[in-house]
This record gives sequence, C-alpha cells and structure tokens, in this order.
Amino acid sequence: MGVKIAMAQMAVEGNAIDQNLLVAEQCIGEAAGNGAAIVVLPECMDLGWTHPASLVAATEIPDGRVFRTLSGAAKKHKVFVCSGMTEKEGDRVYNTAVLIGPDGILLLKHRKINELDIGKPYYATGDRLNVADTSLGRLGIMICADALPEDRSITTALARMAPGIILSPCAWAVPPGFDNALTPYGGLWREAYIPVARAFKTNIVAVSNVGAISDGPWKGWDCIGASLAIDADGNEITQLPFGVDASCIRYINVE
Repeated sequence: MGVKIAMAQMAVEGNAIDQNLLVAEQCIGEAAGNGAAIVVLPECMDLGWTHPASLVAATEIPDGRVFRTLSGAAKKHKVFVCSGMTEKEGDRVYNTAVLIGPDGILLLKHRKINELDIGKPYYATGDRLNVADTSLGRLGIMICADALPEDRSITTALARMAPGIILSPCAWAVPPGFDNALTPYGGLWREAYIPVARAFKTNIVAVSNVGAISDGPWKGWDCIGASLAIDADGNEITQLPFGVDASCIRYINVE
C-alpha cells in the first residue's frame, strides 16, 4: 500500500516567522484534510534561507516556538511533518530539518552538512546522518545541497541506511533574468537524485519554497519551487510548477 505525501511548495517571506508559520499550519491542515500521511515543507521555512535575521531570530528545538508550532500542527492533524527551520543551540545556528510524528514527537533532526559557501556565515555545519523507523517504514532526511557533491557522497551514505523514502526540504533559487523556457530548471537535481534512487531503491521527495529573496547574499534572486519527486526505480514522479508565485500543494503516492 502506498504512502500519500503532500509536497507543500509554500511561499516563504524573509524574517517573517509569524506569517510563515501561519502558512505552514494552513498547508498541514489542508494536506491532512486531503488524506496525506506526510507533509513536506521547505528549507528554512521560518526565516528564509540565508536571511541575516537567522543569526538573531533562530529558535531552539524542542522548546522554541517554531518547533512547538509544527509539533502542535502535526499532533492536531495526526500527520507526519518534515520541515526545514533555523535552529539555535547555544551560540550556534544551524540549517536544520525535523521529522515530527503524528503524536507531535520529534523523530529525527538533521543539520545540513553541505552548506553552500554563501550560507556558511549564517549556519554551522552538521556532523551526522540518521534515519527513523516509523509506522510508514524507515524515513531519512537531507537538506537541499546535501545532494550536490559530485560523488553524491551524502545522499549515498544516507541511502545505505535503507530508508524507503528520503525527504529533502529545499530552497531552490534563480538569479534575475533567468529564463525557464530556455533552460528548464531541475536538471541538476535529477542528476543528483536519480542514480541514488535507482541504485538503493529509495524514493526521494524534495520540496522547495517560492518567493522573492528580500535580503542576504542572494537578495534579488527568486525562489521558484519546481519541487521534484523521484521513485525507487529512478523514475520522475512529478515536478511542481516553476515560478516566484507558484505556491501550491501537490500529492503523490509512493510505495
């Protein structure tokens, strides 16, 4: 029997935790109402990726309000929630993704390992990979550029832990003037995902946000969705719409 996953390609506004959490809660509620078992939200859903506010507005896990809001929504709607967020621990800030169970309990926390150079002033580097055994099977998490080393080392190491599904919150962005008709977005990620999915028989579901990047090193760029799912045979399940305004929720079923 398949697992129904909601790919919540939501709009993320820079340094707007309240607004972003409201949208995230709405996405979780809508997805649960449509029978999804897992809801996947984007990378740094709370503050936006590489927003300078990350250095002062990051919140703790599990006591911070971002995690508590996501946990409460997962428990209220009885769904698994995978979301990116900006985590504070001591004097460090991490680009983190969490997996929360339908009871609101934290099942898995992943801190991004392969951060791009422009992200390194904002986020400390993660130091481990892990999986969680759940009622839906074994699930793994990575974040965006974790998939990008040429040898696919991070994705491969995670896939060797035998998750049935790898969930990947992302923040895919393009520079001003990018022409999607001329250069359709997504080839980079297909090259990263398909060989690993096929070799290790794991599904990979990557969900990006949409919206203009308002501050930080990529100010003026646009996050454009184009979220992508690959099945355990290496076939593309779906690619969501491209565009700064292309917020949507799409549903897939994976074995």
